[in-house]
Amino acid sequence: MPKYITRYGTMRLLGIFSSPEDRLLHRETRVIVRTSRGQETGIVLCEATPEALSRLNTQQMEEDRIIRVMTHADLMEAKRIREEERDEFRRCREVITRMKIEMNLVRIEHVFGGERIIVYYVADGRIDFRELVKVLASEFQTRVEMRQIGVRDETKLLSDYGDCGKECCCNSYLTAMPPVSMKMAKMQKATLDPTKISGRCGRLKCCLRYEYDTYLGLTAELPAFGAKVVTADGPGRVIGQEILQQRLCVEFQDQSRKYFYVSEIQCPPGEKNRLPLEILDVSDETPME
Repeated sequence: MPKYITRYGTMRLLGIFSSPEDRLLHRETRVIVRTSRGQETGIVLCEATPEALSRLNTQQMEEDRIIRVMTHADLMEAKRIREEERDEFRRCREVITRMKIEMNLVRIEHVFGGERIIVYYVADGRIDFRELVKVLASEFQTRVEMRQIGVRDETKLLSDYGDCGKECCCNSYLTAMPPVSMKMAKMQKATLDPTKISGRCGRLKCCLRYEYDTYLGLTAELPAFGAKVVTADGPGRVIGQEILQQRLCVEFQDQSRKYFYVSEIQCPPGEKNRLPLEILDVSDETPME
């Protein structure tokens, strides 16, 4: 029975779903899937081959089945639910205001099968929403699930385009937010102006993470800062690196400086593959306020 990686839900979750009756499905086929939340609409991305699964964190992915390919009636019902979500959002916001709860309502997700409504919100600290859930459940006549999210997830739900002119990555294809640190920006010699390296969420841009592994690999091929090297102009000391160009700035004993490609110098054993500790340690994510 063929299985397919399918995107579903407002948060664009990924799941592995088996095809009904061994039916072969094409990319971007719209389907109705069964998840732990109920029946939901989804879009087929690709077949769940070993190569595709190796690129994903399958431990966090749900596995179930595709109920059917969406019919015209399903498309009309999905459109009706999306329109109904706008009214539910307005009613939910009115209840929150009336109950004077300090939370910022972000999005309402009405699951296709009607099994539940998911309320996404942002708040400082924990919120006691037990009474709110009772009121909303009575208002909407279905199960209500409250989901507190952070500013990055809020941007994922609400943002449109980034500084690059394209759709925000978090709002198009990213399923998980990659950890990003200020050290990545420093290593790539990006400007450290917060207004230029922070995204719509106010945090460091996700794109700083994309090329970091490449920078890390290229840096490992260069002599470290302060390493003694031998050039055609004599021995010197590395005082600068151009990582992408694989060039080094070498200072000689007479204080003169000159650039060399890494292929043009000789590096004593032990001077390569020594990355500064501040570059290796990128585990902390630096928020941009």
